[in-house]
Amino acid sequence: MRPSDTGWCDHSSTKTPVYWNVRPRPSVGRMRWLAPIFPDLMPGFDRHAQRRLAQALKAEAQRLGFDACGISTAEPLDEEAFRLEQWLLEGRHATMSWMERNFDKRIDPTKLVPGATSVVSLLHNYYVPETHCDDPAIGKISRYAWGDDYHQLMKDKLYQLFEWLEEQLGEVNGRAFVDSAPVMDKAWAARSGLGWQGKHSNLLNRDMGSWFFIGELIIDVPLPADAPVEDFCGSCTRCIDHCPTDAIYEPYAVDANRCISYLTIEHRTDDIPADLAGDMGNWIFGCDVCQDVCPWNKFKYATDEPGFLPREHTTETELREWVELDLATFRKRFENSPVQRPQFEGFMRNVRIALHNAVDEAFDPEADEA
Repeated sequence: MRPSDTGWCDHSSTKTPVYWNVRPRPSVGRMRWLAPIFPDLMPGFDRHAQRRLAQALKAEAQRLGFDACGISTAEPLDEEAFRLEQWLLEGRHATMSWMERNFDKRIDPTKLVPGATSVVSLLHNYYVPETHCDDPAIGKISRYAWGDDYHQLMKDKLYQLFEWLEEQLGEVNGRAFVDSAPVMDKAWAARSGLGWQGKHSNLLNRDMGSWFFIGELIIDVPLPADAPVEDFCGSCTRCIDHCPTDAIYEPYAVDANRCISYLTIEHRTDDIPADLAGDMGNWIFGCDVCQDVCPWNKFKYATDEPGFLPREHTTETELREWVELDLATFRKRFENSPVQRPQFEGFMRNVRIALHNAVDEAFDPEADEA
């Protein structure tokens, strides 16, 4: 599960933004230089040229390996800002104080990229057709972290897409974001027509479910915006009903204080309440329950990105083996992996809790009857 813009679950291993050099706004000379590529640019970059560029941009994104691309207008997120403010005031972000900072930048992309006119949102599928083991003695890691760290892989492809854009236009002022900096990625993806935020707060796409990463280009190039899609959750409440810790306190909102993803990744101390620890089961990094039970994930399909394939010992290692892990082995095994996010101490805390839960279940007669 991943960070929400109105409720939270994290799969992030860094909060560092990706930058490109900020350059001056396009000049008249640049517009004339563009004329041979887009004839309609004379006397200006009109809607026909913008539409053709948007189509070409989406085709290039697909060629680079992205599964979907949508465009929205860079403008303040007024409605989302109200919900985010309420969520923060209620303390639903737990110890993640960084979410309180840079509020104005979080809701207004022009504060991140002066002169920005468009937000290009991109989805990259990471689903691998392998299921979590049902054995409570096996430590479970969220499937987005089975392979390599997605940040660098996504950034590399975003760099290439940006470079392609500059080949078409000349100098472009923009920045790229991959689950980083104060960007409400799900809100922008929804505005770009790539899906809707489900009741578990993750983005849902009718063609691929929710097993994907989100990245953005915020640029000063005017492009036609795509239309948002409607909410197709309907009356379904499976994610709410199956959440082990009741973290989804109301539809579309997650309380990080109770979320297994937060507790196993972002929570830095050992003071996890006993009732929550007991409900964490054998999750040692993240949690996939709300996505596993979502009916829209019947449309999932396997990723063709080898970097997202499971590493050896990631999905089948028993807790009694994890508990013997030392710092050097942890660093080696999880080099360039999201699992480094909670650091060695946090990971081992998770393993101890999971092992305790596994022992309790093994000696629970009611569990055998169930």
